[in-house]
Parts: sequence; structure tokens; C-alpha cells
Amino acid sequence: MRLDLRDIIHVPDAKKTFQFQLDLSQEDLYGTRPIVHPVQAVGSVTNHAGALVLEGTARSLLELACDRCGKEFSREKTVVLNNLVAQELEDEEHDDILLLDGTELDLDEAVTTAFILAMDTKNLCSDDCKGLCAKCGADLNLGLCGCRPDVDPRLAALAQLLDKEAE
Repeated sequence: MRLDLRDIIHVPDAKKTFQFQLDLSQEDLYGTRPIVHPVQAVGSVTNHAGALVLEGTARSLLELACDRCGKEFSREKTVVLNNLVAQELEDEEHDDILLLDGTELDLDEAVTTAFILAMDTKNLCSDDCKGLCAKCGADLNLGLCGCRPDVDPRLAALAQLLDKEAE
């Protein structure tokens, strides 16, 4: 979606609102496509004393797989949009400023960039997910698996002594 801002560029306190859906289902993130539902973007661009400010939110329900146990789960993701908008950059230091194409702002690009940059690199089904047993692959969230813990090789001789005492 392209938002034409010519009506508010030179009018202090003027505001232009937007609301649209964006399909990011084809975006490949770390080998998966978790954004299967449309992203709902809502917000406005306001002229604050000559400075154009984009404010809003972008949200979607993500379909993810836990990085510890592999269980599939859904989680809502909400990203806050808050950027300055300008017709040209004065210097290269402010790369977070969104540039207008003439008098139009490409909201699809702005929302896509913000949403993808806010994606987590690690997804857990819960903060206390125990994951899978490294030996047998059992889901440790369901209970202990019965595998004996590995003995640190530096302490193997002591473990043998303890086993002899137990006999």
C-alpha cells in the first residue's frame, strides 16, 4: 500500500491514517515460513511541526515450531511502528528514517521491514521448555526419560569407585 502524504507534508498537526493487511506468507525466515496469517497494520502519519512521524502497530498470528522440543505452537506477534518520514536524507547516519517516493510512503516496505526485523531468532513453546533428551529423544516436558546422566570423563574414575561401594 502506498500512502499519499501530499495533503499533510506542509500542514502542521495534520494526520493521515491507514489500515491494511499484508501477506508475508512467502517470507522465508531461518528455513521456515511462520507468517502464514495476514499481517494487520494500523496507524497514522502525523506532521509534528514539519517532522512527519509514522506511528502504529503491525500484528499477526505466527505458526512456529519450538527450537527445544519441536512442538508446533501459535503465538501472536505485535510490532510497534515508530519512524520518522522524510523526503530526503541530510546525512547517511539516520538510516532508520523512511524515505518518501515523491509524496508517497511505501507502507508495504516499511511494515515488512519492521515486522521481519522484530522476529525472534529462537522460538520456545514456553519459557521453561525442557526440550528433548540428547540420548533417546524423549520429550522432557512430559517427564523424565530414564536415561542415566552422562558422567563427566574427568570424574569417571570417581564414579567407578562409587559404583564399587554400591555393590
